Amino acid sequence: MRFKRVFDLVLLLPLLPFILLLIGGLALVVFLTDGAPVFFTQPRLGRNRKPFQILKLRTMTREDDVRLRKPTRFGQWLRLRGLDELPQLLNVLMGDMSLVGPRPLEEKDAARLTDLHANFAERFAATPGLTGLAQVCQARGAALTAQLDTHYSRHANRLLDLQILLRTALMNVVGKKRGALPLPAGFTNLSPVATTRQHQA
Repeated sequence: MRFKRVFDLVLLLPLLPFILLLIGGLALVVFLTDGAPVFFTQPRLGRNRKPFQILKLRTMTREDDVRLRKPTRFGQWLRLRGLDELPQLLNVLMGDMSLVGPRPLEEKDAARLTDLHANFAERFAATPGLTGLAQVCQARGAALTAQLDTHYSRHANRLLDLQILLRTALMNVVGKKRGALPLPAGFTNLSPVATTRQHQA
C-alpha cells in the first residue's frame, strides 16, 4: 500500500463516525428543504484516467432540463463552504480519491483542457483529491489551475498536504473567499476578479 494511501486512512478512519454523522445530517437538511435525491453522482477520471463515480450532496434544483437548474438556497450555502463535497470522503475510503490531489475531471473537460494546456495531462499520474492546491488558492482560469496542479504533482509532500487540509478546513468554516491560501511564490492570478481585488486592497 502506497504511503499516501496510508496517510489518508490514518487521518480519515478515526474521524469516520463523525464524518458519517455530519454527512447524514446535511443530507437530511437537503431532503427536508428540497426533497430527494439528496446525493448527486457523476463519472470522473481518476489516476491513469481510470473512471469512477464521484459523490456529492445535491445543491441544484431538479428541473428535467439541466439548463434550467440553479443552486437551491441551502445548496448555495453548502457550496460556499465546500460542504457539498464531504461525501467524497467515501470515495477516499474506497481508494478512488485521495484527501489531497488535483480535482477529478469529467472526460470531456479533461480532453478539452489537455488540448489547451498540455501540462494538464500530468494530473493523471496522481490520485485525484478531495481538495488541492488550486482549490485552496482559489485559482481562476484553466491555465493557472494547470500550473498549480503540476506544481503540486512535482513537489507534493506530507507537510504540504497537511497545510492544504488545514486551509480547506478553515475555508469550510469561514467560506472559500475569506479562507483562501495565498498563491505560491512565482504564481500570479491574472483573472479579472483577482485583478479587481488587488486594486481595491
